Amino acid sequence: MNTPSHAQEPAGSVRIVSARRVHTLTGAPGTAGTDRPVTAFAVLGEQVVATGTTAELRSRFPGAEHLDHQTGVIVPGFNDAHQHLSDLANGLDELDLAAPEFSELTAVLAALADRIRAAARGQWVRAHRYDETRTAPRALTRGDLDSLGGDAPVLVTHVSDHSAVLNSPALRLAGLDPERVPDGRVHGPELFRLLWSDEAIVDQPSTDGWIAGVERLVARYHAAGITSIGDALVSPGQLGRYQEARRRGRLTVRVNALVDAVHADAFLALGVGSGFGDAWLRVGGFKAFVDGAVAGHSCLLEQPFSDSDPPDHGEQVTPTAELHALVERVHRAGSAMAVHANGDRAIGVLLDVVEQVQAAHPRPGLMHRIEHCTVLGPGLAARIKAAGLAAVPFGSYLTAHGTKLLRWYGVERLHRMFPHRTLLDHAIPVAGASDHSAAPFEPLIALRDMVTRTAPDGVVLGASQRITAAEALWIQTVGSATVAGEAHVKGSLTPGRLADYVVLDDDPLTVDPDGLPEIGVRETVVGGVTRWSGGAR
Repeated sequence: MNTPSHAQEPAGSVRIVSARRVHTLTGAPGTAGTDRPVTAFAVLGEQVVATGTTAELRSRFPGAEHLDHQTGVIVPGFNDAHQHLSDLANGLDELDLAAPEFSELTAVLAALADRIRAAARGQWVRAHRYDETRTAPRALTRGDLDSLGGDAPVLVTHVSDHSAVLNSPALRLAGLDPERVPDGRVHGPELFRLLWSDEAIVDQPSTDGWIAGVERLVARYHAAGITSIGDALVSPGQLGRYQEARRRGRLTVRVNALVDAVHADAFLALGVGSGFGDAWLRVGGFKAFVDGAVAGHSCLLEQPFSDSDPPDHGEQVTPTAELHALVERVHRAGSAMAVHANGDRAIGVLLDVVEQVQAAHPRPGLMHRIEHCTVLGPGLAARIKAAGLAAVPFGSYLTAHGTKLLRWYGVERLHRMFPHRTLLDHAIPVAGASDHSAAPFEPLIALRDMVTRTAPDGVVLGASQRITAAEALWIQTVGSATVAGEAHVKGSLTPGRLADYVVLDDDPLTVDPDGLPEIGVRETVVGGVTRWSGGAR
């Protein structure tokens, strides 16, 4: 308790919430479950105002409403620090090629042909989460899409979201000569411009349609216990749509928006940078890229991909000089950069830039982010710590991409990938992130992956990076809030923090780690308001 148990206060509209166990997560990573047991907390409005036992809180707040979850276990709301809600809301009706029936190229093409026949004149036909390893030995090409006939533009996005295959009509609409793009592939920033910018050429929903799409997706997130997200590539138009959703009372998940860095100068000129906003919708920083994708076989590596012949080290998508100039401008303005860097060479490039900028323009306390930070090389963790950077590694990529990672990266390198153990051991702020739709958004799947390091086929990948369930829970809650610069308002269930919490069927710190995804979510509460209720199993 934070005050003596005999001190009585007016109950007002205080609600006492109790359960078999409440993990408040007030301590350091990994200490949950070892401190003084808490079984209840008090909520006033959107905030937690006290913690303790039910008896203590009833004595302090006589007459307060009491909500007892009995055998349930309460944890702070899960925070998915890096995903793509706004982009997903643009394409909810796309064909999802991750479905089991699309394990062969013939099935993919047949489904696309059906969509082409049903499309209105000029309507785009889109599919996403295509994975060429499922349709091996041959990957989808422009020729395949052109062979389906019709004049509808067709775009198939890779599961990594960093490349897509377009047919000839789509390429022409994109201003590209099909003969100069024989495989139909468009990569990186050029793809982002076509799909997700305010100048996107593909069909976009109306504001009403987009908000309805956000609601559909957020309902799924709430059912998984998610109360906050980081949207990791937001355009000015999308930020405006978020604001409109909030104005209408239809935004029920908290959003930390990473604005596309191509707009950084315009935002900074208006005085809008990281931290601008409130607890529901805020700018978290500016998003830029060093390299390609882990699941796209294109991240920038010191040693080539294990399966490449000739040797392939991946790609750098932003020239170093351009990256340096961008980081310097944003840093000098006092805002955070959130820079996508997967491979160890990419992380080294980013660290070189940040170290140089910090030396020239010291700004103590300004924390930039490495998005993904997937492959650590010798000495990189120490440099990340010294530079005061935060890391946002994938949580559920082992479930999503399994043993193909072993073929691409090799046994030794997997001990340096998704490096939660190394990052925690160096006291580097670490967030929990799915990168959905590139991987499952369910946080309990991420907890299992971080604890067991086991792929769906049972193969253990990089066991030396295993962490405890208590550490994984901290990463998915307090860690994400810390990296976003919001740990003073959320992430733990302590007085003064937001009453964002999840009621679970069982204790994630005591169940068999393999069973973490099977824990039922009974209730998800955001700001003291129940946003999802599924009942006890």
